[in-house]
Amino acid sequence: MSLESIQKWLEQYPFVAENIKFLGILILAYIAYLITKKIVISGIGKLTSSTKTEWDDILLNERFLRKVAFITPLIIINYSAYLIPQIQGPMQRISQALIALIILLAVGSVISSVTEIYEKSPKFKEKPIKGYAQVVKIILYIFGAIMIIGLLTGQSPWTLLGGIGALTAVIILVFRDTILSFVASIQISSYDLVKVGDWIEVPKFGADGDVVDIALHTIKVQNWDKTITVIPTYKLIEDSFKNWRGMREIGGRRIMRAIHLDQSSIKFCDKELIEKFKSYHLIRDYVEKKETEIAKWNEERKLDTSKMINGRRMTNIGTFREYLKAYLRSRSDVNLNLTFLVRQLPSGPEGIPIQIYLFANTTAWVEYEDIQSDIFDHILAIVPEFDLQIFQRPTGNDFKNISKS
Repeated sequence: MSLESIQKWLEQYPFVAENIKFLGILILAYIAYLITKKIVISGIGKLTSSTKTEWDDILLNERFLRKVAFITPLIIINYSAYLIPQIQGPMQRISQALIALIILLAVGSVISSVTEIYEKSPKFKEKPIKGYAQVVKIILYIFGAIMIIGLLTGQSPWTLLGGIGALTAVIILVFRDTILSFVASIQISSYDLVKVGDWIEVPKFGADGDVVDIALHTIKVQNWDKTITVIPTYKLIEDSFKNWRGMREIGGRRIMRAIHLDQSSIKFCDKELIEKFKSYHLIRDYVEKKETEIAKWNEERKLDTSKMINGRRMTNIGTFREYLKAYLRSRSDVNLNLTFLVRQLPSGPEGIPIQIYLFANTTAWVEYEDIQSDIFDHILAIVPEFDLQIFQRPTGNDFKNISKS
């Protein structure tokens, strides 16, 4: 069959001719796609992987290149549509809309890559822009969707935008959380309230752990039990929360705990008790100095010290507090550059509280707990050496012993 006879036959069956043309356009587009993907895109991928820099691998990642590979065949379909006049309009509109969609997705991928590069930079690691990037992407997708709808319907995008302007109230209602989260993200970033890696406590949401991600709508917190708590970004601004960053930056964690002494065990120190205290290495100098100071003070005032009530005297609780200060200062794991207190709190039904208020020189949880436990192990064991007793409520054995006696 000659070429002329084939042409006449196709003229008799225009529908078949159109299908053949359409199929030819698709085959040509597919070939262009393969060339773009296998040669151009693959070459770019190999080129970026061979470089020493990391940013080009992130920017020209596989997802981005896969999207870009579809643009070439769509361009071919768009410019070949004139070969089929009957469906030229729909073919061009659909291909142009798909090109716009792919470009939109590719730009979104670029924004995500730029965000990733930014957050990997040591200089900007603690200033996340993920929330801002998501806002930009949302705005971009909204305008992109309007553009695509305009291309498909053949209407001007500005006409569609005018119609959306009349629905402003509805749009604000729909995107209420997004708007609130965006404002909250600006406040969080501007006032440096939270960073990735911060330890925060948000009692309302049961969150107590490290911040692992800050996005536009949510902040993810990995709790100490390894569960994940998701907090709406704007809720973090509405309610109070505690950020432990200051503790980590200063390098010390507070120890604030009290022991309760039995009030009936408090007394003045007699000579025998003072001599006993002089044998304690940590307070020997203090006891000798205090004894001389008190004796001089009483002598100057010619007080009758044969009566316990007259003049100044050392007490076992006061000497015990000085011992605690000397003991804690002797420890290398206590930060003496921060607040350091050993104080007596108001007495109550549970005895007299002696509070230890200081900072360990570490912020690591396990080390901190070991330091705190070691300190109070020693304190609880040393109390009887000062003729003092720890207060504790009667237990079943106490009542049993009373009943036996």
